[in-house]
Amino acid sequence: MASPSLTKTAPAVRSPAAQKPKGERTRDRILDFAYDSVIRKGFAATSIEELVEAAGITKSGFFYHFKDKTDLARQLIARYTSENASFLDDMAERARELSDDPLHSFLIFLKLYAEAMEDIPDSHPGCFVATVTFQDQSFDREMRRLTVDSVIDWRERFVGWLEEIAAVYPPRGKLAMVDLADSILAFTYGGMTLAKALDDNSAISRQAMMFRETVRLYFQPD
Repeated sequence: MASPSLTKTAPAVRSPAAQKPKGERTRDRILDFAYDSVIRKGFAATSIEELVEAAGITKSGFFYHFKDKTDLARQLIARYTSENASFLDDMAERARELSDDPLHSFLIFLKLYAEAMEDIPDSHPGCFVATVTFQDQSFDREMRRLTVDSVIDWRERFVGWLEEIAAVYPPRGKLAMVDLADSILAFTYGGMTLAKALDDNSAISRQAMMFRETVRLYFQPD
């Protein structure tokens, strides 16, 4: 299938700072600094003091926006969940607009996803949920539950689409649709590891295109 002309899709863009009240802009700035620090060196090593200094606020200013460091982590996860949902929804909507066929639209989605993943392994919202997962002992039970919920949401988004494809294009093998859906998460996080280890920012994009070909061969008739 020849791919239609695609407009490169970037990760969800936050509202321009000028459109938000000052307090909300300050809160967002703290979350930005916290996100970068957690990704770079971990949550336990990220201190309130450094965030206060980076944001140019007082410590009381920090506690105006966050009850404590745990509340900061919860709000980071909440923002990740929202941004990730928008990131995926925008691409899915674009793909569905370009094709009514469930398989072809899914292949378009994976192409858009691969393009969006070029050169942004550190800014993908999935980075944070991976960090929380790997640093499990640094977070409380609620944080772990929120992380699990975000992963399940990711899975369920794709299971439905893949089941829709299977109803039109009988698959060639016996893979469970949930396992195929989980592969998207697996190659994304695995691609992040490759990108870091090999200093190759195209790793996620290349893995996405490999998965796209796998899906095409698995479902498309001879």
